[in-house]
Amino acid sequence: MGHLVQMAGLAVQNFASAAVGIAVVGALIRGFTRQNTDRVGNFWVDLTRIVVRVLLPIAFVFAVVLVAGGTIQNFHGVESVPTLAGGHQDLTGGPVASQEAIKELGTNGGGFYNANSAHPFENPNAFTNLLEVYLLLVVSFALPRAFGRMVGDHRQGYALVAVMAVLWAASVAIVTANELHGVGSRAGHAAGGMLEGKEQRFGVWASALFAASTTLTSTGAVNSSHDSYSPFGGGMTLVNMMLGEIAPGGVGSGLYGLLVLAVVTVFVAGLMVGRTPEYLGKKLGGREMKFASLYILTTPAVVLVGAGLAMALPGERAAMLNPGPHGFSEVLYAFASAGNNNGSAFAGLGANTPWYNTALGLAMLLGRFLPMVFVLALAGSLARQTPVPVTAGTLSTHRPQFVGLLTAVVLIVVGLIYFPALSLGPLAEGLR
Repeated sequence: MGHLVQMAGLAVQNFASAAVGIAVVGALIRGFTRQNTDRVGNFWVDLTRIVVRVLLPIAFVFAVVLVAGGTIQNFHGVESVPTLAGGHQDLTGGPVASQEAIKELGTNGGGFYNANSAHPFENPNAFTNLLEVYLLLVVSFALPRAFGRMVGDHRQGYALVAVMAVLWAASVAIVTANELHGVGSRAGHAAGGMLEGKEQRFGVWASALFAASTTLTSTGAVNSSHDSYSPFGGGMTLVNMMLGEIAPGGVGSGLYGLLVLAVVTVFVAGLMVGRTPEYLGKKLGGREMKFASLYILTTPAVVLVGAGLAMALPGERAAMLNPGPHGFSEVLYAFASAGNNNGSAFAGLGANTPWYNTALGLAMLLGRFLPMVFVLALAGSLARQTPVPVTAGTLSTHRPQFVGLLTAVVLIVVGLIYFPALSLGPLAEGLR
């Protein structure tokens, strides 16, 4: 694409996409804080404030920092340079740093170059690599504090960010351990790690950190090939997306996904003790739980139905470049990535066909907008209520016990929904 399309087209969409996610979670939080009203804010006011006051200033500053770190920013076309072998190589310039900053900050992920953040013009060194990881995590990890401030109890935000941090740390540890040792392979031990598909400027540790972080958010930017990861390392990146990308997730979407799961957790706890569930002073009745259940089931339905159709059609099975469980993992990864609006891929799938382009495009649309509908419906239902007073029987949603219970609910929900598919893919590959 040309420089104008990159700057005036894709970069604008990167800002708008991120702002929409934050606006939706803002509406949900207002549902908890407001009472006896059908108003949860003005979308256009929220969108403008988020872009102008949050995203643009941060992206501007870090675009300059990326330039200082070696990321290119120019309006050059293709330049031919001589090589050491005596030939010539074409190098493409462009406004990369400005695109890179909002690509990571807004958890968008579309790279200026095909190699994405493995390309030295986008990600020149270890400093810019860690900076990009920071950018794709910072807003999503900061939003729980905004949540705590808006509901008038910082402890509520701290509880949610603790769940995010636990899941993120566990994922990074699992991916790193598997890539360092290569389960079932001597190559990992001999070479000091599974090095296939990894940019040698970063190695295993920085690649695993990036892979876990980008799949736990809705970023999709990569600095290594996830298709080359070990079965359990690559499988963990798949599980990260199946979690709903809530640790910390995309900007806005991660927090509203975790809040929906917190609603389910409170409901489960209420059933266990025989008490009407309440969260932040709002009762969780049948209407609220229907919206929460529809939210939780939408994306898995999109992912599993899409992958099932692909495996049922002989022509689409032929697009798998690898046989057996790994080939199935490629298909499952494609729909998990599209349905969760991630964008990374197991590159062994030849997905550039009319059927896959259509199916994955529909998965992106349904996986993005249908959950938003249910979140906004939940926000409206909560805003209409009158708060109930806190009593001795009210579940404390800021204590470590709730953090543990919410983490367990996240893992159990994902396990029940996706475990059969995972057992046919990365689990079967790693255990055979």
